[in-house]
Amino acid sequence: MEVTIAPVAGRRELGLFIELAYRLNAGDPNWVPPLRSDMVELLTPGRNPFHEHARMQLFLARRGRQVVGRISAHIDEQALAQPVEQGLGPGTGNWGLLEAEDEGIARSLIATAEEWLRIQGMTRVLAPISLSIWEEPGLLVRGHDHPPTMMMGHHPAEHQGWIEGAGYEAAKSLLTYDLPIDKGLPPLIDRIVASGERSSRITLRTVDPKNFARDAEIAIDILNDAWSGNWGFVPFTDAEKAYGAKKLKPITLERTNMIAEVDGEPVAFMLAWPDLNEQLIGMKGRLFPFNWAKLLWWLRKPQVRTFRVPLMGVRKRLQNSRMASQIAFMMIEYIRRVAVGEHGASRGEIGWVLDDNGGMIAIADAIGGKVNREYRVYQKTL
Repeated sequence: MEVTIAPVAGRRELGLFIELAYRLNAGDPNWVPPLRSDMVELLTPGRNPFHEHARMQLFLARRGRQVVGRISAHIDEQALAQPVEQGLGPGTGNWGLLEAEDEGIARSLIATAEEWLRIQGMTRVLAPISLSIWEEPGLLVRGHDHPPTMMMGHHPAEHQGWIEGAGYEAAKSLLTYDLPIDKGLPPLIDRIVASGERSSRITLRTVDPKNFARDAEIAIDILNDAWSGNWGFVPFTDAEKAYGAKKLKPITLERTNMIAEVDGEPVAFMLAWPDLNEQLIGMKGRLFPFNWAKLLWWLRKPQVRTFRVPLMGVRKRLQNSRMASQIAFMMIEYIRRVAVGEHGASRGEIGWVLDDNGGMIAIADAIGGKVNREYRVYQKTL
């Protein structure tokens, strides 16, 4: 039968859009089914503040009455306002959330998303990005043999050929680093940490649960300064700051999230989360009837194999300084001790890291990290 593609209309079709991923990826043991409720929230204006500064259209492909593919096309007004030399900027739209039964369907969906973006005035595509650069950017091109950590994507290996065959070329690679943490860090790092501890100027503190909103605001303020010159950077809006703090608070453990101060001023932060995917992988995307209770019990004191470090940053004025290295290694070591000693972790994962971020790559190399997954963001001129 002929394949037809049409915009998603209404809650029922949104449900079909979401459900397709569970059917097509059911045979992949390394795919972690996201919670369906989270997917509804992600894609619903009024529930996800991304939509306050974005335009989005979802599309479904059908063969007869059977849904056989999906894609999102979207434009982030915040991204359009960024400098062109940082990868985004005027005229750049995105597509993401691609799922398809075969290459022909995928090509048709990509062409449909491109046409929608063209009609919206876009002249370039950066993809796949689902939906914000801060959510799940890039296509997995290396590391299909193990599950991703939380908030990282996992895609069929054949998608790479489908996308490149549609005329896309690589724009940027995003790397994650695997790190054994149960045996301690190299002796050189221990000496750097000890040197930092002797400094009367440096103070490290954990996130304060009683003042979580304040500390989240401090971390995001540092992030917006530290990352502002990076490829793909898009600043958080006030609504996104509040939304992110509320959503991530249950997994933001007090002793594995840190803020560093120099002379009393907050200058750096590091977040480390227990890998929620280790719990989600067996839940098949559903909290009810019993998974919600299991998850709440686990969150009381998570025991995990992996901690993920999704974000860290040092204010620009300190970057590339000896003090910045001391602070970074001190936070890594302090968090490592808690992750191993209190939560049973044996490995960490750092990322994503831009492939040209020399400072972060040097830190990952120094502590024994090895690249375990690579995500590629593609581009194409419309």
